[in-house]
Amino acid sequence: MNSTTKHLLHCTLLITVIVTFEVFSGGIKIDENSFTIVDPWTEYGQVATVLLYLLRFLTLLTLPQVLFNFCGLVFYNAFPEKVVLKGSPLLAPFICIRVVTRGDFPDLVKTNVLRNMNTCLDTGLENFLIEVVTDKAVNLSQHRRIREIVVPKEYKTRTGALFKSRALQYCLEDTVNVLNDSDWIVHLDEETLLTENSVRGIINFVLDGKHPFGQGLITYANENVVNWLTTLADSFRVSDDMGKLRLQFKLFHKPLFSWKGSYVVTQVGAERSVSFDNGIDGSVAEDCFFAMRAFSQGYTFNFIEGEMYEKSPFTLLDFLQQRKRWLQGILLVVHSKMIPLKHKLLLGISVYSWVTMPLSTSNIIFAALYPIPCPNLVDFVCAFIAAINIYMYVFGVIKSFSLYRFGLFRFLACVLGAVCTIPVNVVIENVAVIWGLVGKKHKFYVVQKDVRVLETV
Repeated sequence: MNSTTKHLLHCTLLITVIVTFEVFSGGIKIDENSFTIVDPWTEYGQVATVLLYLLRFLTLLTLPQVLFNFCGLVFYNAFPEKVVLKGSPLLAPFICIRVVTRGDFPDLVKTNVLRNMNTCLDTGLENFLIEVVTDKAVNLSQHRRIREIVVPKEYKTRTGALFKSRALQYCLEDTVNVLNDSDWIVHLDEETLLTENSVRGIINFVLDGKHPFGQGLITYANENVVNWLTTLADSFRVSDDMGKLRLQFKLFHKPLFSWKGSYVVTQVGAERSVSFDNGIDGSVAEDCFFAMRAFSQGYTFNFIEGEMYEKSPFTLLDFLQQRKRWLQGILLVVHSKMIPLKHKLLLGISVYSWVTMPLSTSNIIFAALYPIPCPNLVDFVCAFIAAINIYMYVFGVIKSFSLYRFGLFRFLACVLGAVCTIPVNVVIENVAVIWGLVGKKHKFYVVQKDVRVLETV
């Protein structure tokens, strides 16, 4: 089955899910029973009715990112063929693959550095260096393609940046940096694995050279799955990459909704100009802050073909802590005076749809107990939002799990499992929101990343 056929089948399934959900939820009225005939003003009172309508309309905050996800998944082939090199890897500019770590998982770092180096060599890339930036020495083997940088404990940036931002900024100091402004950096987390497809995509991106920043797809169901619940829940993130992220970069070439912190490709000169030295508020979600600053300075972005591999959090607590940090960090970005409003507007709407999630989620209960009449368009849009969000889990599984590897029965079980994880994920996201709003904001929680540590416990 070729990629076009797969994409058409995916679009057909998506439209089927939307229409089915619209009909059964009342978004599309097909008979008189679909209409709510109660008068809420006399039935529930003025205060209660106003609150019910406010809760219903809060759902619409997610509409911009839902539309981006829908368009990205439909208008661009969701199952592209393998990346084909558009030029010789020998002609590619110098590429530094930079991994930032605290040094808590040295064996993981050593293993992945070796694997990623071999992947680059297998793809034909020659002009590259793997740089590991760490707070604690991991004692990598001496190799001409490997450089270990230990950030001194006494190092401080001009604005007092912390955590990963501090380490990334240290690499850009004149006394540390060995790269030219025309070179490129591929930023990875310590658990991120390159694939030959992603290396070819990166080579094509840097050979093209039209945009100083780029990012691609990360999937989470590769090799051994550690935690099925968190992996299935992360299938939403895969769809988000293929939908919203891809559309904003391929069509607008702007990080309208920000980007992720791994699989980040930057040109050195542009990265040094934007800087990671953004104070304490820019240190919790340093990737988001960096993207918004680059956006405000007029830099352009593009989507990079080819996927990389990561693993989902190993425990539900890590999953919760991860989401909490993201929420807190993005809120700090949105509230920062360093980022002009026009550049963070869509990001702000997106994060506040997340902040108000406990309120909008309550619609599930209140809509059943206290039905209110709404304009047909509002009912249609609310059902559309719900249908797209459900399908995001389904598509994420289809994109992440191999039918040939798992077989039809296990593959369908994974699809069903992803849908079944939605209630659990909703609960975790709601807890993360509440915890994030009342908890300490300037904290950087690092999840467990080395599966071998779990195996020896």
